Amino acid sequence: MVPGMAQEMLRDLAPLLAEEGIDVDNVGAPDLETLQRAMNRAVERRNMQLFTPVGPARDIATATLRLVVQAVLDGDTVLAGALLDQVQPESPDNSVATVASCIGIALGLLDDWLSGQHPSAPTGLAQHARLPAGHWTGQRAATDVLVLAGKGKAFRSLDKLLIRQGGHQLLPGSVLALAAAIGASARLSDTPAAELIPALIR
Repeated sequence: MVPGMAQEMLRDLAPLLAEEGIDVDNVGAPDLETLQRAMNRAVERRNMQLFTPVGPARDIATATLRLVVQAVLDGDTVLAGALLDQVQPESPDNSVATVASCIGIALGLLDDWLSGQHPSAPTGLAQHARLPAGHWTGQRAATDVLVLAGKGKAFRSLDKLLIRQGGHQLLPGSVLALAAAIGASARLSDTPAAELIPALIR
């Protein structure tokens, strides 16, 4: 096995490494530079899978995001916090939303809306998106996310955001930024946020 690598991570990466021509059960003595490049590509592809959920994994994550964003816009910090506490690092049976899927969906949506790529996003939405009043966990991360999403670069900057903010800050920060964008969209379009949330977060 590769020194310092957790068995579980290698098991997760095994199919991706196999596509790179590396058998994790029989690594032998490969060229370390070749192995590192293969590992980097495998990790990048694995992260894309985790942060770009499809099917039931996406459904449960979007349902959770809708509930949390509504709680944030209602100013209900207790409910928002309780809902975020239910988000888990992993969910093999897709029974709960995962941290990666919620962050990935939120950043992807924000890139589309705030960069002007989404056809129904109001003009100048990025300039009108303001964080909800009050003291919220993840405010600094949310500010970073809003700036990057205005350039369409939040999802692409995922690695840097995770290093700078950590998942424990980036998850609530992504939700705060999502709430800020929906709140601004509601004001600009004179549409209740409760109507926009299910239409936009999907």
